Amino acid sequence: MPDSQPSPALTGPVAIAALNDALRTNPTQPGHNGVVMTAGVADLIGDASLFRNFHRRAVLLRQVRDHDDFSVDNDPHGERDFGRFEFEGAVLYWKIDYYDRSLEFGSPNPADPNVTTRVLTILLADEY
Repeated sequence: MPDSQPSPALTGPVAIAALNDALRTNPTQPGHNGVVMTAGVADLIGDASLFRNFHRRAVLLRQVRDHDDFSVDNDPHGERDFGRFEFEGAVLYWKIDYYDRSLEFGSPNPADPNVTTRVLTILLADEY
């Protein structure tokens, strides 16, 4: 399955934002990218094999997916790579980092999905 790529006319932050949005809005189908949560978030959700907690995980992922509060104040580079939200009384962040395809180093070009693996991390604010 080919990677979701922005149109050839998109470059720099616009291309990065489109790729970040594609990952954030499809967290259960990240392709070669990844979605992880910290131990603190996993503890907040509980054992996802239990139906109640599986539902809580789904609600959490839906909040990340639906995040659309981007402005110059909270997204100064226009890459749509960070968000803050509340879940069950806790403040959480999600952030996207860019690695090379082998996950050893930073990406040489985050606008190019052929050389970049994106990792979306969901974490408690106090874990940042």
